[in-house]
Amino acid sequence: MNLEKLTIQEEDAMLSIWQLEGGFVKEILDNLQGEPVPYTTLASTIKNLERKGYVKAVKYANAKRYEPIISQKEYKGKFMNSFVGDYFKNSYKEMVSFFVNEEKLSQEELNEILTMINNKKAE
Repeated sequence: MNLEKLTIQEEDAMLSIWQLEGGFVKEILDNLQGEPVPYTTLASTIKNLERKGYVKAVKYANAKRYEPIISQKEYKGKFMNSFVGDYFKNSYKEMVSFFVNEEKLSQEELNEILTMINNKKAE
């Protein structure tokens, strides 16, 4: 799956679409977090998402409802893989080490991560 990277505005719109599990532009607009966005700007952003293959338009009478094609989990997975590849030479260990050195991860958080790993291995 070769998806184009999303802009910040496109990501914001997708977050709203994922939360709603699809919606009309007005619903997506009302659900957006952060700074208010003009309706026409959002409509244009959603058209870009459709062109990029993230959403599909389903026609209802004379309106279009936009539904996600890509799940949030799929997007996160793809984004994280390219992020780790681009910035940490495909090493998740290097990424964790970076966050520890930058003091973004505490000992307690690292212990939680180890617990999650150990629980996953036990499944």
